[in-house]
Amino acid sequence: MTTTAPPTATVPATQGNLNFVLICVFIDMLGIGLIVPVLPVLVGEFTGSRDNQAYWYGVLAAVFGLMQFIFMPMLGAVSDRVGRRPVLLYSMAGMGINFLTTAWAPNLACLFIGRVIGGMSSASMSVASAYASDISTHDTRAKSFGKVGAAFGLGFICGPMLGGLLGSVDLHLPFYVAGGLSAANFIYGYFVVPESLPVERRAPFNLAKINPLAALFKLARRPDIRGLVVTIALATCAQMMLQTTWVLYTTFRFNWTPGENGAALFCVGLTAAVVQAGLLGILIKRYGEVRLSLLGLTSGAITYLLYGLATHGWMMYVLIVCNVLSFTVTPALQSIISKATPPNEQGELMGSLQSISSIGVIFMPLLGAFILGRVSHLPTDDWRVGGTFYLCAAAQAIAILVARRYYKAHDMLEAQA
Repeated sequence: MTTTAPPTATVPATQGNLNFVLICVFIDMLGIGLIVPVLPVLVGEFTGSRDNQAYWYGVLAAVFGLMQFIFMPMLGAVSDRVGRRPVLLYSMAGMGINFLTTAWAPNLACLFIGRVIGGMSSASMSVASAYASDISTHDTRAKSFGKVGAAFGLGFICGPMLGGLLGSVDLHLPFYVAGGLSAANFIYGYFVVPESLPVERRAPFNLAKINPLAALFKLARRPDIRGLVVTIALATCAQMMLQTTWVLYTTFRFNWTPGENGAALFCVGLTAAVVQAGLLGILIKRYGEVRLSLLGLTSGAITYLLYGLATHGWMMYVLIVCNVLSFTVTPALQSIISKATPPNEQGELMGSLQSISSIGVIFMPLLGAFILGRVSHLPTDDWRVGGTFYLCAAAQAIAILVARRYYKAHDMLEAQA
């Protein structure tokens, strides 16, 4: 006979514990950020044309997303059973191997091997979110998620800029540096990061939890959050399209170098960090999580459209800075969904939500690569060159409609009026 333990109150957050995991996320994202401006260019060394470069980079990104999709729910469920710390350490070690494999790659096949290893081990964000949930109260959960997002953004403040500079010296150098940072991250995590999930709050492990489709079906069978899951899926697909096509798009349209792309991604990370670490709490108090998520989705939809219509590189910088509200969407939606989920299922929940991102990384790079390949030979001032961003804007607009319908059906707009 199986008995279910009553939900245990969430342990209040302590600044020290949260800071530990924020540093881990920062170092991990710093390593990932290092390679963003150079990987698409590195792929170009093994291909003979722009359309082939776009195609193979899209395939590499899709392979990474497929591995994430398969393994993310598994790692989230494992963290619910054995604790967050061992899974974080596994992720750090795997990402280090991924970076070094990519640095040594003499051909596309080795790049694929590195992407497979990286996708299998890139669980830090979902497990870090579960860690933050473990040590947060009901009222501070959104703020904790915002700090995790800010650590993510801070990694991208330093990472892409440094990666662009190192890539200007040697395209392989950022991968060696990223591998070294992952090793340092592992050592730091092993000796410093404490466990956040007490034994009495751990959930049993079963095969159903490691099925990525089952995790998504479980989310779909929850009518209390179904509309928000669809909203996150649409917004995530738009974000994945942006992230996986940005460097190639700006290279093709504005002839940007890795250094220039690093500078632009520096602006993205800086803006995200300022909003999520400094302004998120103020904005939540002012608008509430519900209204803030709608404002952020609207800001993102408009910005995507303008990205596609931009005719000069400097316009992209202006749009990045003006799109501040879009960085509040993920922590706001995560908080709303998290509050409707028992404490001992937070890891599984965050892993399932990250699986949505992985689905986006599977399909959106392929779609983006196809679009970029089709428009890569058009004049740079042709409005059709921005086709990937028009698709992002459309997905974001649909997300707004779905979210508003959900909030109205649950009387949530009135509750936060």
